[in-house]
Amino acid sequence: MGKSRLEAFSDGVIAIIITIMVLEMKVPRGESIESLRPLLPVFLSYVLSFLYVGIYWNNHHHMLYACTKPSGSVLWANLHLLFWLSLFPFATGWMGENHFGAVPSALYGVVLLMAAGAYLLLQRAIIASEGQTSVLKRAVGADWKGKLSPVMYLIAIAFTFWSPWISLAIYGSMALLWLVPDRRIEHALHNRGT
Repeated sequence: MGKSRLEAFSDGVIAIIITIMVLEMKVPRGESIESLRPLLPVFLSYVLSFLYVGIYWNNHHHMLYACTKPSGSVLWANLHLLFWLSLFPFATGWMGENHFGAVPSALYGVVLLMAAGAYLLLQRAIIASEGQTSVLKRAVGADWKGKLSPVMYLIAIAFTFWSPWISLAIYGSMALLWLVPDRRIEHALHNRGT
């Protein structure tokens, strides 16, 4: 399979994930501003998840750009990542509908943790396929953000049973950390001459 088909498939799945998330937000009955108040947790969880899915889409795009020809292990690792991303609408909806309750917020953290792990597996599959001198290997280097994220998600999951708001703050801060564009792959490709 060519890289362009893998990118197109992944883009389609991610677009569907975002569409499902927005369709989960129900239109309130009533025309006053007060009728929107109960939807605030749903909207906030949607914004957070939209940021995360957008970050994954952006970084996934850059990572696949550094891949020359996907191997079978890359295809399976990519499906593994898409599986965990596809659970965002459910986890988002449950957390928002239950006003950031402990168990729904913990499940949201588990989905974040598993998606982060799946992303790292995809990264490793591409590096294994491309070789240790690959552009991606040179670009990611020590990958401190990739290693910090799962640790912070585990901490946030633990905090959900004490204070879900602290967990939400951790989830939000990790999204903001990743929101800053990661130009390592672009720089590595530019230095390679492409």
